[in-house]
Amino acid sequence: MSTLTDEPARTRADSVSDAARLAPLLDPRSIALIGASADAGRIGGMPLDLLTRFGFQGDVYPVNPKYQEVFGLRCYPDIESVPRGIDLAVLAIAAPEVVPMLRRCHARGVRAAIVYAAGFAEAGGQGEALQRELESFARESGMVVAGPNCMGFANLNSQAYTAFASVFKTVPMQQGKGSVSLLTQSGNVCAAVYAIGRRIGLPFSHFVNTGNEACVEFAEYLEYFAQDPDTEIVLGYVEQLRDGPRFVRACRELDRRGKLLIALKAGATDKGAAAVRSHTSALAGDRRVYAAAFRQLGVIEADDFDQMANVALLATQRDRSAGSRVAVVTMSGALGAILADRFIGAGLALPDLPADLQALLRKGIPDYGMVGNPVDVTGNVVNDPGFVRTVLRALATSDAIDTVIVYAPGYMLDRMADALAEVSREHRRLFVAIDTGAAQCRQALREAGVAVFDDIGRTVSALGPYLRWCDRKEQARAPVPGPRKASPFLPLPCNEAQARQWLAQQGADGGQAGVADSARAACAHAKRLGYPVAVKVLSADIPHKTEVGGVALDLRDDGAVADAFDRVIASAARHAPGARLDGVLVQKMERGVAELLVGVTRDPVFGPVLTVGLGGVLTEIYRDTSHRLLPVDESDVLDMLRELKAFALLDGYRGKPKGDVAAACRFIAAVADAFLAAPASIAEIEVNPLLVKEAGQGVVALDALILPSAAG
Repeated sequence: MSTLTDEPARTRADSVSDAARLAPLLDPRSIALIGASADAGRIGGMPLDLLTRFGFQGDVYPVNPKYQEVFGLRCYPDIESVPRGIDLAVLAIAAPEVVPMLRRCHARGVRAAIVYAAGFAEAGGQGEALQRELESFARESGMVVAGPNCMGFANLNSQAYTAFASVFKTVPMQQGKGSVSLLTQSGNVCAAVYAIGRRIGLPFSHFVNTGNEACVEFAEYLEYFAQDPDTEIVLGYVEQLRDGPRFVRACRELDRRGKLLIALKAGATDKGAAAVRSHTSALAGDRRVYAAAFRQLGVIEADDFDQMANVALLATQRDRSAGSRVAVVTMSGALGAILADRFIGAGLALPDLPADLQALLRKGIPDYGMVGNPVDVTGNVVNDPGFVRTVLRALATSDAIDTVIVYAPGYMLDRMADALAEVSREHRRLFVAIDTGAAQCRQALREAGVAVFDDIGRTVSALGPYLRWCDRKEQARAPVPGPRKASPFLPLPCNEAQARQWLAQQGADGGQAGVADSARAACAHAKRLGYPVAVKVLSADIPHKTEVGGVALDLRDDGAVADAFDRVIASAARHAPGARLDGVLVQKMERGVAELLVGVTRDPVFGPVLTVGLGGVLTEIYRDTSHRLLPVDESDVLDMLRELKAFALLDGYRGKPKGDVAAACRFIAAVADAFLAAPASIAEIEVNPLLVKEAGQGVVALDALILPSAAG
């Protein structure tokens, strides 16, 4: 399986230095708060209240000429009065005052700053000018500036609170060191996810709201967390990435170090809502490309805040072996059936247990209890702790499953708790307990390494994506491909014949066709190719030929071909009077088992993206597509095809012949490679439909389109 390429100019050492750049921001030892207030309810007072309340051990310097002292700390009249060498200045002042104050901070040797103020680019007009001035200052000075329009941060391990967030005072205080960093492009989301996480016991290390990202953007923070020894899991909320390649590098570094990013992406609107010249641009929308990137980069994508937090709770158990083959143990046949349906619906498997294991279970489970999976131990089992241990040990050591889930509400879980905790300590397999009652043993089980949930829906929502991620994590990864050789020059715009010829030179041969500038020449090609044939108008200015009456199908003799030549040329001239007409393309009518769409576009965030889907006239009706960032290889393409609902058509649906999937994979991978090697003047390649013939008979490109970039 291929992997995403790093930009040659960037190295791991670059990322390390970039991460160190943010240390004064995210792990400060000395903090100056400019615009300090004695009121814990105001944004200039809340961070001071938190810093003193929770015992920050560094130096804190409130700055405001109105006060001599705030929260028991000496208050300075101006930044010039504060001792030199401050790591971080927090600016709780109005937007117009920000850049002048940053200049004074920089002159005083302050290394980094957080800007709370709104009224910058998000406000438009004068605010945009203020943000440009801020960005210019940061570039010239080298000072690290977070925000503006930023709630602030917290380092929960050092108690360095620089955020005006009351949530820290309303949720359970964290005991011990945290390993989960929260990184969001919204202050309210940051607070909401933090509150949910603390209520279920997530141990946080950092709380970061990025604000407008004028000077430090999301991926740079992610690079820091990839290097941070106190971060094992990152919870990320993304509205729009500003630097896709940097995000890719940061995710690859997280993955290399065994760290996990769980992300929630806001916004489901397709880019290109305006008229487009191809199906691919409409189908490879913003939301779908992000989802494809997350999957390729080993990022777990969440649907809501609860799921983010609960997946993270499971991920704190990553030292345990886990996977999508689950065994479900219940006290009730009905609950076993419900859980089986829910887990299978979430993409997990409940394999039948081996016969010898079922025989062992049957020794203690009555005939009316299930032993195949789910395992219904019945209510009687709580009276026999020894047999409970036997069941759990057998499941913990079986090669037929990866994860064990126990549903035992309240009192019943309490009765099983000692055995469950003991087996969990003995074996590294992941155990999950679902308690919909009020069991007293929850904390003891968690201390023994058992993940405990109090709701079936939340359990399924978290386990589905987490266990599927565990499966993918175990897959071997190929080395990053090297640079590709440049493709031969292609004049743009080009017609279909030129597009097909260029693709064939790159290894994506879509089958024979003939170009004709007269009815006589068209008939000659038809005889050579063999009847019946199709005739299509050739024009670089007409991307969709059917819309101008430029296609004639199933032509069975010379007369039909000659008539079609005149008809499609005349129709195209009538519907597109300004279009250049280059004659017609003659193709043999072909039969196959399925039609696919193959397209590659340049995403504005991530770069080249491959789209594969159900093709032909059904493309935009069913929108059955799969997407990948490039590069890809044939195994990646096969995975994409298998993700399609339409894959059944290629796999012998209802006794029909199987398609030549191997040929389809070769062709699609060649198109992707051609795009990577193509000049930037090519914005998009689309083959739609690609006809997949029966196994061993290859594929045929029934239409091909290459579009130039706007600049081209």
